[in-house]
Amino acid sequence: MNRANSGINLAALRGHNAALVLDLLRTAGDEGISRLELAERTGLTPQGVSKITARLREQGLVTEAGRRASTGGKPRTVLRLVPDAGYAVGLHLDRDELTAVLVDLAGTVVAERRSPLAFGAGGDAVVEAAATEVEGLLAEVETEAGADLDPDAEVDTGTGMGAEAEAAADAQPPYPAPRVLGVGVALPGPLDHASGVLHRVTGFPEWDGFPLRDALAGRLGLPVVVDKDTNAAALGLALAGSGDSFAYLHLGTGLGAGLVLGGRPYRGPHTGAGEFGHQVIQLDGPLCGCGNHGCIEVLCLAAVAAGSVDEAARVLGEGAANMVGLLDIDLVLLGGRTVASAEERFVDGVRAVLRERARRAGTVEVPVLRAPGAATAVVEGAAQLVLAPLFGRANGHFPANREDGTGRQKQNRKDRNLS
Repeated sequence: MNRANSGINLAALRGHNAALVLDLLRTAGDEGISRLELAERTGLTPQGVSKITARLREQGLVTEAGRRASTGGKPRTVLRLVPDAGYAVGLHLDRDELTAVLVDLAGTVVAERRSPLAFGAGGDAVVEAAATEVEGLLAEVETEAGADLDPDAEVDTGTGMGAEAEAAADAQPPYPAPRVLGVGVALPGPLDHASGVLHRVTGFPEWDGFPLRDALAGRLGLPVVVDKDTNAAALGLALAGSGDSFAYLHLGTGLGAGLVLGGRPYRGPHTGAGEFGHQVIQLDGPLCGCGNHGCIEVLCLAAVAAGSVDEAARVLGEGAANMVGLLDIDLVLLGGRTVASAEERFVDGVRAVLRERARRAGTVEVPVLRAPGAATAVVEGAAQLVLAPLFGRANGHFPANREDGTGRQKQNRKDRNLS
């Protein structure tokens, strides 16, 4: 027997159970949910739920939202999440533009800023530009909300945010915002999600080896999580209910894919999954910034630059069809500013290629749709890199919140009585 792996981590399970409860409170919205319903949905005991909700109320994360009639006995007290008990910053660093949002615990965007960005200026300059935008964003909110970001109103979630989100500097932040749980950064890859270190970003080799996570955390004094723009978008879309098996294709200043397989974002062991734009489909094609010839990215962007959107959509469709055939996914979602410039033509063009491939192969046609909230999918997904772990959703779907086909919620029974 391997005793090293035979124990149960009670602290982790308690955090897991608190995340279960918080996630159900989040999805219940303003209507709230009773303790009895929380116990039924999670499989925890009523006593365990009472202990968890008492701690969450002490931390200011949960409050009472009135009473609800019951089928017997006295009315049940209803609880709800307090959305402004904490916030996350989402940053989208594109090659020529920076977008920053502040998102509350319910996932609502409460502030947004955009500014030009010279991504080729290098790591130090981009970190300073990003930090300046974050500071400006929070300063705006503090001015509008007054005491809403009270410097003494600290929040201890007790659930943990994952090792990748805990690289904060010792210095205090230069603004009174301790209720900001962290900053999620989404940008072009390749990069290492676990370490927050960038690799050789296509067209910007000077970024190779730059420790973006630690550099930005040191500048801001906040936890920072770094991921590819497509992965961030895919996480946000999965949490919003886009499906268990899909690819998000992002065509903007570059081209990439975010993958959700089995209800979870798939990054691969080295964050290398989804480098969709650098599939070679024309061996003697034009030189791509990655050093190869005939990549889908260079062919798509060249067609767009020549004014041939239909050709760009066809090329994108060929790549999407290859991915569907390789991964057997259920859905293709399109986003990015280039897609947004001619949305219907891109969706129709990619759909036509997949339909023809399915017809020839005698297989089911995979739907092609515009990604919900496509314009902000990446930056809001970046904020979810910080928020999702709080609700136990860092990997997309959370099994306890999904029905098992019998109308009952799935739950690991060994967790039932732990609070």
